Amino acid sequence: MPTLYYAVGACSMAPHIVLEWIGAPFEAVKVQYGSPELLAVNPAGAVPTLREDDGWLLTQAGAILDYLSQKHPEANLSGGDSLRQKAENHRWSAFLTSDMHAAFWPVFMPYRYTTDESDEARAKVVAAGHVLVHKQFATLDKHLEGREWILDGKSVIDAYAFPMIRWGKKLLEGNLTQYPNVLALHDRLAADPAVQKVLDRESGN
Repeated sequence: MPTLYYAVGACSMAPHIVLEWIGAPFEAVKVQYGSPELLAVNPAGAVPTLREDDGWLLTQAGAILDYLSQKHPEANLSGGDSLRQKAENHRWSAFLTSDMHAAFWPVFMPYRYTTDESDEARAKVVAAGHVLVHKQFATLDKHLEGREWILDGKSVIDAYAFPMIRWGKKLLEGNLTQYPNVLALHDRLAADPAVQKVLDRESGN
């Protein structure tokens, strides 16, 4: 069975949720970024990392989610099979990877974005990151108007968005109340039994 290496609260939560939705046996291994255990399977020391029975490794959340949806078409988690539905899947996967996730990096790691080591300089980087993150949530909220899910039906893309929405609720002023459609998606996912199972596992319950 496949093995997913994940870190608590990271974007690895997305394939963790998808594996539970699929329902096929898998092993979930909690690791720390850069730990010897993780470096042994992924020299980049990053999560998520998926290892198949034959030792094949796949990294990058978007790639893993696409792989899982294609490996298990019976789970109906791709958002549809038409040319345009597939394009929408790739569009929103790219948005979450390149726009949403990337916007959080100045918030999480401001020291990467300035050579000025003062607290004031880093606070300005964080503030700039907040502006970027709000911009991305506004885009997602507008798209979700009148929709239950990001694509046509529950999909891997909703799972991908979930940990980032959780980051926003925790870190941003207003706790995302400015984005009611995003919050509705969060609540819909948080009520899902498989998602609750993953949250419990990652919290150690």
